[in-house]
Amino acid sequence: MEPQKHLSPSAWAELLLLGVIWGASFIAIRVALDTIPVMTSVLHRVFWAMLALWIVVWVKKLSVPTSPRIWGAFLMMGLLNNAIPFSLMAWGQLYIETGLTSILNAATAVFGVLIAAMFFKDERLTLARGVGVGLGFLGVAIAIGLKNFATFNLQSVAQLAIIAGTVSYALAGAWARIKLSGLSPIVAAAGMLTGSTILILPVSLVVDGLPVLNLPAITWAAIAYYALIATAGAYLLYYRVLAMAGAGNLMLVTLVIPPVAIVLGTLVRDETLPPQAFLGFAVLAIGLLILNWSRSRD
Repeated sequence: MEPQKHLSPSAWAELLLLGVIWGASFIAIRVALDTIPVMTSVLHRVFWAMLALWIVVWVKKLSVPTSPRIWGAFLMMGLLNNAIPFSLMAWGQLYIETGLTSILNAATAVFGVLIAAMFFKDERLTLARGVGVGLGFLGVAIAIGLKNFATFNLQSVAQLAIIAGTVSYALAGAWARIKLSGLSPIVAAAGMLTGSTILILPVSLVVDGLPVLNLPAITWAAIAYYALIATAGAYLLYYRVLAMAGAGNLMLVTLVIPPVAIVLGTLVRDETLPPQAFLGFAVLAIGLLILNWSRSRD
């Protein structure tokens, strides 16, 4: 496991920028869903982001792998990191608030620690990490609300869909470490998005039919944001921050995303979150800070 890196002012600035970009993506996705169906919205996200990153690969003259094994890994990565979570979270956003979606999405880091401990010897679950994970799960439970555990409705299913998406993200992180280490991050991201486009395209055509291109300007603006800026651009920024800050510090971005999404959800869609959502996020944030501290100590 790599040692924790010191966060320079520039690393802090880019980490915060990444959090703002990803936080705003939740409201952009929700705006697009007012006009286009779920699978079509996901297809737009992965297709345009894929094209943008392959252009970057071409401009930089990066080597593109030809091994079937690597492309098979891209396909699985596209399934775990894009197709499954993007679809589940977009569908979930139809039934729960944007801000709550972003809070539940922060559980990705908690599941990531657990899954890493299962697969990698250098990511053992220490006492401090166990406390962080426990607080993380408690925060998620509080944010969902105890009453939703007693009554099972469409909103409950939507929340579970978001959580399932975070598990898929965490599995993708382990898969990438096992199968894609050593590749250029930009090529890996472009290959992953190619895999997810291959998977999403037939599903979108069967479920939603041919995409309608005569869309309102606000819908195209939302698509452009979450596909080109919050997916393609964010991947490029993510790897810059990863190189500067390290994987442990990068976890802090999950603390920036929900406040941005909550504020935008309130301003753009007049959303109001219940008090337990804020309490749940506070407990989850403490858990994430403990996880980050424990990594710096290991």
